[in-house]
Amino acid sequence: MHDTNDGNVASDHRVARHRSPPAMPAPPSDQAAPPPTDPRRRLPRWVTTAARIAGTAALLAFALRGIDWPTFLELLETVDWRWWGVGLALSFAVNVLASIRWAALARPIGFDLPLQAFVRRFFEGQFFSLCLPTSIGGDVVKAYRLADTTHGRVLAGCTILTDRLCGLAALGILAFTALTTKHFDLPILATLVVGAFLLGTVVIVLRWAVSHLDWLTARLPQGHAVQRVVSRLLPYQQRPWLVASAVAWSLLVQMGGALVVACIGRSVDAILPLTFWFVAVPLLALAMILPISISGVGVREGGLALLLAPEGVASEKAVAIGLLWFLSTIVCGLAGGVMFLASRTPKHPSPPPQTVAAD
Repeated sequence: MHDTNDGNVASDHRVARHRSPPAMPAPPSDQAAPPPTDPRRRLPRWVTTAARIAGTAALLAFALRGIDWPTFLELLETVDWRWWGVGLALSFAVNVLASIRWAALARPIGFDLPLQAFVRRFFEGQFFSLCLPTSIGGDVVKAYRLADTTHGRVLAGCTILTDRLCGLAALGILAFTALTTKHFDLPILATLVVGAFLLGTVVIVLRWAVSHLDWLTARLPQGHAVQRVVSRLLPYQQRPWLVASAVAWSLLVQMGGALVVACIGRSVDAILPLTFWFVAVPLLALAMILPISISGVGVREGGLALLLAPEGVASEKAVAIGLLWFLSTIVCGLAGGVMFLASRTPKHPSPPPQTVAAD
């Protein structure tokens, strides 16, 4: 499905206006050029890729150690695919929620696009995260597809970075609340109070940080890479509650992700309290961010085996849950691949250049 504004004349005019931004003037001859990057400090890409492949194989071997294969294969034959289907439907819904969160962060910066454009780009990012061996490959594609100029793509990358940070904050809130509830055996009301307190604290801290972006920009070295990135986020300062509200959206996203794995667990008759999944899934999500495997393979399965063992769940079931979880991720990613093939040429306008007032 094409966006309703893809053929809009005004949009095409804006694309033409921003497709070729004016080139920056060359620095004066007496200005010192930045020091060249030492090539020894950066490993070749094939080395990091090989290391991740080796890490994936090692982690998967660790997860599969001690597996009773006849029992494991019999378990896979008795999977309740209805519960897995519920988990898959929830996974699609969670991705749509994450797309709404991203749109809420990107639109005030200048990406005035329909929601379906963000949903498509988000699923496309899921697809390339599966295909590419790097941990940020999907994010790079999302930024490239959202805009059509270098400036716009850098700005899109900033919105994706903010989106990721909000997600990490929500992961911490959910995991700490669930851990506290499980450790002290808190009732539901006390759990809600703990979660609300943590959410309120994070929101206040983020609001304060965003409101002082100009203070931080003024104290960073002029022209420094960090200073340039922070300066591009200055529009958020006009709406300090925007980033904070994105954390609340992220909390819904992370809770939905835990429900997805809980449903997949029921498909192999691993029925556990939701508080367990609210602890386990955020911890595994944080571990899968580490660039030690491809698409979290091995980390997911081995982590579930370690976390489910104290709950009396056999390693065969834990590994099966991990593989079925990964299968739902693959299906969502393939949906993104279909969306990418259906619309390969981005025609969306890039946001106008943001000007930062000098102090």
